[in-house]
Amino acid sequence: MRALPLVLAVAATFTQATPAHAQDAHAQDVHAGHDMGAMDHSGHPMQGMEQSDPHAGHAMPASDEDDADTPGDAPPPPVPTDHPADRFFDPARMAAARADLAREGRFFGNALIVDRLEYRAVRGRDGYGWQGEAWIGADLDKLVIASEGEGAFGETAERIELRALWRHAIAPYFNLEAGVRHDFQPGPQRTYATFGIDGLAPYWFDVEAQLLVSDKGDVHARVEGSYDLRLTNRLILQPALELDAAFRDVPELRTGAGFDRLEAGARLRYQITRQLAPYIGVHWERRLGETARLGALAGERASTVSLAIGVRSWF
Repeated sequence: MRALPLVLAVAATFTQATPAHAQDAHAQDVHAGHDMGAMDHSGHPMQGMEQSDPHAGHAMPASDEDDADTPGDAPPPPVPTDHPADRFFDPARMAAARADLAREGRFFGNALIVDRLEYRAVRGRDGYGWQGEAWIGADLDKLVIASEGEGAFGETAERIELRALWRHAIAPYFNLEAGVRHDFQPGPQRTYATFGIDGLAPYWFDVEAQLLVSDKGDVHARVEGSYDLRLTNRLILQPALELDAAFRDVPELRTGAGFDRLEAGARLRYQITRQLAPYIGVHWERRLGETARLGALAGERASTVSLAIGVRSWF
């Protein structure tokens, strides 16, 4: 008989607790236990719901994939001003120590980067090409020496360019460039003042644009772009495009006003190490407009396609 009150108390407890528990469970999953496949909502008033776009008005956070594909330009976080060590040591000594650490942490380096050093197989006129640069400097400012050119074996080089640039970072992924470029070929030699930008555009396109003004007053422009399509961790396909333009006729350089030269290529490289990557690809070059006509008068081909075999390296 003593057990009866206990049983009644437990039963009363379950009787009071079960509705609340059920409400919580219902709040977590309103469809739990319902057969949704057999339900017909056609006759139900869907008040307050946007049926055309279930996400209308909702702020959808960017996915991790979007963040990975888009270089950001957010400002750096503020420099911390709370220094707990100051509570235990002389603040002046700690400030001096932080200044020393900041000086030690400043980046200063140099590199030699050979983007292309290649043999170009062309029917009856094999040649070569190169493109690279060396730089020395810190995060914000660098001194850059860059060169590119091409030619055919057994002949005078068709193009030899040498640039000396000051490169200053104006954004996390972009630099401003200013300096001089000297063209040893084609003759007669020209020296240009050059201004431009260089950087990494959204979706990881390497881009470069230059405006050149020669010591003879002629003005030219160049735009380049390339993209590293990573097929595997070591196999990378790099399509590239370069477009040159002249703002007026320069007969002594066999260049006409307008777009005068277009280069396109695709190179497949295998990255043996990060510093060494041989490649094979296709290179196509075409003179355009009046420049093509002037070149034809000089016996030059308007268009050339070649098989490129080379190496990319940096130190």
